[in-house]
This record gives sequence, C-alpha cells and structure tokens, in this order.
Amino acid sequence: MPFINVKTNVALSDEKAESIKSALGRAITAIPGKSEGWLMVGIEPGYKLWFKGSSEPAAMVEVSIFGGASSNALTTLTSHITGILTDNAGISTDRIYVKYSETENWGWNGSNF
Repeated sequence: MPFINVKTNVALSDEKAESIKSALGRAITAIPGKSEGWLMVGIEPGYKLWFKGSSEPAAMVEVSIFGGASSNALTTLTSHITGILTDNAGISTDRIYVKYSETENWGWNGSNF
C-alpha cells in the first residue's frame, strides 16, 4: 500500500506526468512486496517550492509505505526516484529530497490492514 507524492516547481505536460507515474510504478518494486498494483501516485507540478533560497527546478517526494523496508531497499528506491525526476523533469539530483514514512496502520476499503 505505498503512496508516492511528488511536489515540484517544474511545469509538467500530461505526457511527462504519465511517464513519471509509470516509472514510479516500476521503481516501487525496489521494496520487496510492493508493486504498482497497490501504488497510489500524486504529482503536483508547478508547486511553489524553493530550495536553498532558489526557485531553480526542485522536488520534494514523500513516500509512505505500509510496514517497513530495509535501508538498502530505500536507498535503491531513492536512486530510482531521483533518476526518474532528472530524466523526465530535468531536476538535478542534488535538488531532490525524498522523505519516507512507514506505518503499521493503513486503511482501505472501509477497514484497516
């Protein structure tokens, strides 16, 4: 039950947003047991975002997952995410933050897992 939310100050065409969504669907498999089949993605292009006092292209990515993941899996996913945003939005890897939240409580379909 992962959720990835991308906030970026870069304007994205529908095609670029779709490409990012699809690539994130492939990337989430870096975490064992996670797949695009349960992935929810949010993309907020044109977001008012400054990093290091500059409005140069940047992104804040929040990844929420049910359960936990190893440090190695998260490092791999961070690498994938930064590569995806560099390739699709032209954002330098040193202007992307990725934040992880892990939870044992996740609701879906009127109940909790």
